[in-house]
Amino acid sequence: MANKLTKKDRFNQLLAIEEVKNNEGLVEFINHEIELLDKKASNKKATKNQEENVGIKAEILNTLSEVGVTVTELMAKSEVLGQYQNQKITALLKQLKDEGKVVKTYDKKKAYFALPSEEVEEVED
Repeated sequence: MANKLTKKDRFNQLLAIEEVKNNEGLVEFINHEIELLDKKASNKKATKNQEENVGIKAEILNTLSEVGVTVTELMAKSEVLGQYQNQKITALLKQLKDEGKVVKTYDKKKAYFALPSEEVEEVED
């Protein structure tokens, strides 16, 4: 599904067709539709869950140290994180890892998370 074309991609493909280029009315229409799509995309606000997750991520970063901890240990260290299920914390840790703010390592099939440092080497999933 990574190669799914968006509406904007389709409009740009239409603009590349020679017959469409020659029709000024069509070009004007397509450019207007692209502008509307861009405007719609820029007006998106974060959802309630996304806003809540920002706070949880901040708590995760405050609780983490440079020494690796498991999700369970992390949840035990913080009263706030203990309120959530480990699946939610794991998902947020993955997002933080993808952003480069957290390092994930493995030891005997167990995942450990830590703040990045020069000594800790990140292991890919």
